[in-house]
Amino acid sequence: MTLLNTTLKWLLKRRLPRLEYMMKHPEEIQQGVFRQLIEKGKRTEFGRQHQFSDIRTIRGFQERVPVSAYEDLFPYIERVMKGERNVLWPTPIHWFSKSSGTTNARSKFIPVSQESLDECHFRGGKDLMAFYIANRPESKVFEGKGVSIGGSLHDNPYSSHGFAGDVSAVIMKNLPTWGQYIRTPPLEVALMGEWEAKIERMAEITSKENVTSILGVPTWTLVLLERILQLTGKRNILEVWPNFEVFIHGAVAFQPYRDLFSHDVFPSKDITYLETYNASEGFFAVQDDLSRIGEMMLMLDYGIFYEFVPVEQAEDPYPRALTIDEVEIDKNYALVISTNGGLWRYRVGDTVRFTSLYPHRLKVSGRTKHFINAFGEEVIVENAETAITRACEATGAAVSDYTAGPVYMGSGTHGRHEWVIEFSHDPDDQERFNQILDETLRQVNSDYDAKRYNDMVLKEPIVHVVPRGTFYAWMGNRGKLGGQHKVPRLSNSREYLDDILNRAADRLDYAD
Repeated sequence: MTLLNTTLKWLLKRRLPRLEYMMKHPEEIQQGVFRQLIEKGKRTEFGRQHQFSDIRTIRGFQERVPVSAYEDLFPYIERVMKGERNVLWPTPIHWFSKSSGTTNARSKFIPVSQESLDECHFRGGKDLMAFYIANRPESKVFEGKGVSIGGSLHDNPYSSHGFAGDVSAVIMKNLPTWGQYIRTPPLEVALMGEWEAKIERMAEITSKENVTSILGVPTWTLVLLERILQLTGKRNILEVWPNFEVFIHGAVAFQPYRDLFSHDVFPSKDITYLETYNASEGFFAVQDDLSRIGEMMLMLDYGIFYEFVPVEQAEDPYPRALTIDEVEIDKNYALVISTNGGLWRYRVGDTVRFTSLYPHRLKVSGRTKHFINAFGEEVIVENAETAITRACEATGAAVSDYTAGPVYMGSGTHGRHEWVIEFSHDPDDQERFNQILDETLRQVNSDYDAKRYNDMVLKEPIVHVVPRGTFYAWMGNRGKLGGQHKVPRLSNSREYLDDILNRAADRLDYAD
């Protein structure tokens, strides 16, 4: 593998001049992407409806095309999934990446064109390794295998046309031969749909390989690594994989897991942690400087045209959207994208904050709505409201206020959600209420259901019942009384949760 390591490192270094040009000329790069997208989009039904042939400027594009949520584009996407062509994008679409977070269905499906595979996802994978090699020129990462922890694929639910699955599974299935050669486990194992059996087979196979890198979400990675330690009887993963170099992570915030990985899993200062911002809709950013933890460089030549909407206008159909040359440091923007997969002025749902310009580095600062995504479950307020409503209906309860947040994984412990609920009318069976709350979340959110499967990542939620008046007193202590102030329903941190629990500890009635 030494020759392969040398060859691949040489090839990756050749990408650096292009990346350096992109850092210095972001407006020029984005203007080029915009023109290419409009030219392609002219040949689609969406483009004809919005008169792409008459569009000459970005401002003209923004005036003709409203910012869209998934629900707005879904009628077009459904037609694409049923086999229609030239609806959103002129080339055939055979793949659809699946995720949750939509309010009108259990899952949402994002078209993945061949262009978005080649020019976005695959290019992103090569560029992130180019940055890694630039930061670690002595690396021997390609002398071993890379573990890919992905999802699964299934048939298109709308027709026999194409396949759907997690974006990681779509990417793995379409990797070129050389990409398959340097990864593990075999594709038939990596794409297994039954998670418990999949983790078992992955642990058996990868524990016997010379693994030098992992690409995955921290939560699922921990599940795999814990199983490997159980099988091997080793104390940490470096005893299993002594040549391990880099963990490439994304999808959820890594900071709550950093100490666990660096102290327990990979107890060495030589291990690199490289962050990416990759979603079902596209590959957006990658950490280019290892000293800048949590900061990633926006990749501007991946067939994605970016717009940045001030958060106070995030829900407007025609907001004052900024382009890459107009953004400012330390301001929060809602991310809007147009892509070479046929998404047009699509509201991703994330908010970002730029930490530097030239190059344009950013941090993912949150979501445009309250949510919990500590483990990749993407539970949104609509999911929570549905679950609360059904649990109340089944148990005769009425809820006056609630909030929820994550309990992060620790060494040997699972993650879970923790709820603080104030009832105006108590349930006739608290245990049944908790059960229905959990079951409903699993029914309405496929990602939460996957994490709850056999308690592999998430255990059942903890529910704390607090005395009446608790939330009112808490809001008063924060100076937030009044109609314009609302209790934050969901949070991806424990800030609100711990504050309420600490202030109400002497009055709490636990119902775990």
